[in-house]
Amino acid sequence: MDLNFFNKLKILDGGMGQQLLAKGLISKGTLWSATANLDKNFHDLVVDVHLSFINAGSEVILTNTFAARKIRLIQNKVDEHFEYINEQACLLSIRAKEKSGKDVLIAGSLPCQNDTYVEDQRDSKQIEKDFFEQAKIIAPYVDFLYLDVLSSGREIDIASNVALKLNKPVLIGIHIKKNNLLPSNETITEVLNKYRSDNWLGIITACVSPKIAEACTSEIKKLDIPFGFKANLWKVEEPTPVQTFNTAKPDEIGTNPNITLGKRDNNSAKKFYDFSKRLVVQGATILGGCCETTPEDIKEIVKLR
Repeated sequence: MDLNFFNKLKILDGGMGQQLLAKGLISKGTLWSATANLDKNFHDLVVDVHLSFINAGSEVILTNTFAARKIRLIQNKVDEHFEYINEQACLLSIRAKEKSGKDVLIAGSLPCQNDTYVEDQRDSKQIEKDFFEQAKIIAPYVDFLYLDVLSSGREIDIASNVALKLNKPVLIGIHIKKNNLLPSNETITEVLNKYRSDNWLGIITACVSPKIAEACTSEIKKLDIPFGFKANLWKVEEPTPVQTFNTAKPDEIGTNPNITLGKRDNNSAKKFYDFSKRLVVQGATILGGCCETTPEDIKEIVKLR
C-alpha cells in the first residue's frame, strides 16, 4: 500500500467490541469480542457491525482480533481454536468490505500480547513469538497491521520487526496515561526516536480518553509523522486490565467492561466531532474511535474530511 496514505485525513472505524456487545453478543468468559469469531451464530453480527462503520464513512476497518491473542484463548480454554478465531475475523472483514462495495482498507488488529494498558515485561523472545504467531495468520488478509494498544517501546519495536518479516507496513497504536507517558514511563518522543522504522505509516494514541489524546498532541505534532487517535469514551480516565476484563470463568457469561469502567457522562456525536476538530486544527490526519464509540460518532467526524 501507499506509505503516504495517512498524510491526508483518513477516518478509521469505532469500537468494535462494545458495538458487538450492544447488538447482542453474549461473551464467553473473558473472550469478549473474540467470542463472535468462535461462535458461527455471531458471524453475521460481526459483518453487520463492520458494515455499520463502513456506511458511516470509515475508510479503514480493523479485524476483530484484539481479544484473539493467544493468552486470552488459553485463559478461556479455547486455544486449540487460535488459528480459526483469527482467520475468521479476517474473512468476516473481507466479507463486509465486499458486501459494502466500497474501497475500504482492512487493518489487521495486532494487540498487546499480555494484559492491556500495562507494559509487557516478559522475555522479548516470548513476546516476539506471540506477536508472530498471531500476525502470520492475519497478515495475508490485510492491507497493513495496526499495533493495537501497545504500552512500551520494546513491544512496538518487536511488533514492527515482526511486520517487516511479513512485508507489512504498520500503524502504531500507542497507549498513554494522564502523565503523557506510556505505561513503561517512556515519552512518545523517546519511543519514536529510538524505534522508528521505515514501515511505519503513522502513530496514534490508542484507547485513551479524548482529554489524554488532546494533551498529547502538542508533543506528537513535532515528530514529523502522520498522527491522530482512536479515543475511547469510558468514564474511567485510566483503565486497568482488572477493570476491563472481569474474572468470569470460561463457562460463564462475561460482564460487559462498561459495567466496571462506566460510560462517559453526556456522550454525544457532536462532542466527539468538536474534540476531533480541535486535533485536526493541530494537524491530526488519522481519526477514529475505540471502546464505546459508535457509527454515529464516526458519521459525525466524517464531516471533517
